Amino acid sequence: MKAEKSNNYCYNKNLKQLANTLRMNLTKSEACLWKYALRARKMKGYQFRRQRPVLNYIADFMCKELKLIIELDGITHQNDDAVVKDNIRTLVLENVGFTVIRFTDEEVFTDLPGVICSVEKVIDYLELLHPRPSDTPASGG
Repeated sequence: MKAEKSNNYCYNKNLKQLANTLRMNLTKSEACLWKYALRARKMKGYQFRRQRPVLNYIADFMCKELKLIIELDGITHQNDDAVVKDNIRTLVLENVGFTVIRFTDEEVFTDLPGVICSVEKVIDYLELLHPRPSDTPASGG
């Protein structure tokens, strides 16, 4: 299976309720990145979704148009088991066509401009792979 428009980018409707619950209870770092960088097409005019069910996972943030997933890793992601699970998750998502980038909560809290710059650089690269149709104006601010 590949992530594409025809399969709604591997959307998993069975995780919808859990995703809705997580969306209503964002972590502080998720709320910060959402508010200051990703909501309302602030990131180069691209639409991001919060807590998006993808395959058997719930991505923290996802842009369907670019097939980009952003994951924020808190303190629970620092033990060896969690690192292994995160690496497997990244490989599975990349195997279906997504680009996955990860930041720690600490990075979001201490260097939000750097996180935003990193995301913008990834978007610049992905735009080369997934150019916007010429009739779709880029919006945002």
